[in-house]
Amino acid sequence: MAVHLYIKENTVKKRVINYASYLALTAGSLLLFWAFYPVVSFEVYSRVFIPREVIAPIPSSQVASPLELANSTAGNYNIFSNNLRDFTDASLWFPTKSKEENSGKLNVKEYFLSIPKLNIDKALVKVGGQDLSKSLIHYLPTSTPGESGNVVIFGHSTLPQLYSPKDYKTIFTYLPSLEKGDKVILKVGKLNFEYEIFEMFVVKPDQVSVLAPRYDAVYLTLITCVPPGTFWNRLVVRAKLTKLPTEL
Repeated sequence: MAVHLYIKENTVKKRVINYASYLALTAGSLLLFWAFYPVVSFEVYSRVFIPREVIAPIPSSQVASPLELANSTAGNYNIFSNNLRDFTDASLWFPTKSKEENSGKLNVKEYFLSIPKLNIDKALVKVGGQDLSKSLIHYLPTSTPGESGNVVIFGHSTLPQLYSPKDYKTIFTYLPSLEKGDKVILKVGKLNFEYEIFEMFVVKPDQVSVLAPRYDAVYLTLITCVPPGTFWNRLVVRAKLTKLPTEL
């Protein structure tokens, strides 16, 4: 009986295919690492160094159906939401907060925000606006900068790799890197109001107490979505007015 020995021929074509598959696998792994590392690293960092506030939300309606409730919270921290929405719309960031609670229109329509540590210089803030792709938003305005109360400003964030201080879709990406004592400057007309950061924490999108007015001092609250590139939680950075306005 004849014995046949089969030797698999290792042609150049097969070697190229093997190398290409290894290269594609490596590239895919690096791409996944590139995308997910900022999310994982922020979660680890925030759980160690940034407090997570437990603030009671406004009670949900007792008559809303499960479908209506799912729609009202669509796209927030609930990953099983039945609806996908565009989070450049500021009204979706705290979906249980009613816009009817706005106390009225203010004379100031827009002003500018600067954060020297983040190289943000005179970013446009629109009062009562909605489109976060075109400006920062002074949300549910009840007071103007420099007045007793709580000025709340929303700004978009994304993966750090895509950050640009001049792109409103990425402008607040590095907000978590701010520290107590860092400065935020609001320019309203010819007046500059200087605020100093005193606290930072993370909340869920239904924890709307962070939007409430506070009249014991002159407050500024900066809010963005975290972890970077997601809409699961909200980072809240609070500051107080520390200097009387200067005219430039």
